Amino acid sequence: MRKPLIAGNWKMYKTPQESAAFFNEFVPLLQHHKHDIAIFPATTSLAAAIDAASGSHIAIGGQNMHWLAEGAYTGETSPTMLKALGATHVLIGHSERRQYFNETDETVNLKLKSALAHKLIPVVCVGETRDKRESGLTEAVLNWQLAAALNGISAEQAEPLIIAYEPVWAIGTGLVATTEQAAEAHGIIRREIAKHLGQHRADGTRILYGGSVKPDNIAKLMAEPEIDGALVGGASLAAKSFAEIVHGSARAYGEKS
Repeated sequence: MRKPLIAGNWKMYKTPQESAAFFNEFVPLLQHHKHDIAIFPATTSLAAAIDAASGSHIAIGGQNMHWLAEGAYTGETSPTMLKALGATHVLIGHSERRQYFNETDETVNLKLKSALAHKLIPVVCVGETRDKRESGLTEAVLNWQLAAALNGISAEQAEPLIIAYEPVWAIGTGLVATTEQAAEAHGIIRREIAKHLGQHRADGTRILYGGSVKPDNIAKLMAEPEIDGALVGGASLAAKSFAEIVHGSARAYGEKS
């Protein structure tokens, strides 16, 4: 079975000092835990988070990156900069990047190629808005986003790839896709990966659910065979609630494995 990953996206929260305090509380709560865990702090807190997580099995990643290694792009962070800090993962195409910062399917593809070339583990986000879902276009949106993201990428190159399904209508709204809706979307995603990269790669690709994940709904989500983990937003900001999500996921995974 695919090894679960529980990831926390801190968005524009936590100073370096607050990040260090989080790990001081969080790491002891996860002793002997075997789940993969990744946290994506703000760029200004990356160094502090990497230092504070040192010696644990918690991976640290960037929330975004430019696809070029260097250049005159004020305010951007390159893949080589992330690597130099010690980051191992990177989020690509998060819905907030698409909605507020003009992230396009083309730039998602460029960033994915760059992340793979620089040996960063990419977490590519896809998902539909509420109007697209209500119009019956969920499958079309997911297939289009994945086809664009995977354009020009081989199955061998895509070995580290992780996909995060985030229904845009469930991010920060308190709404959560039903387990049936989430499982259906994950199935669509896996079929589309198989179409472009082959069934073997699709079977091995982890697909996370992201959308108002909390301690009280993680077990039900993780009980679904197609769901391989979660991309957690607000509930990842507090050490105790995030640890509860990790533990709840582990229990559910143990029951289905």
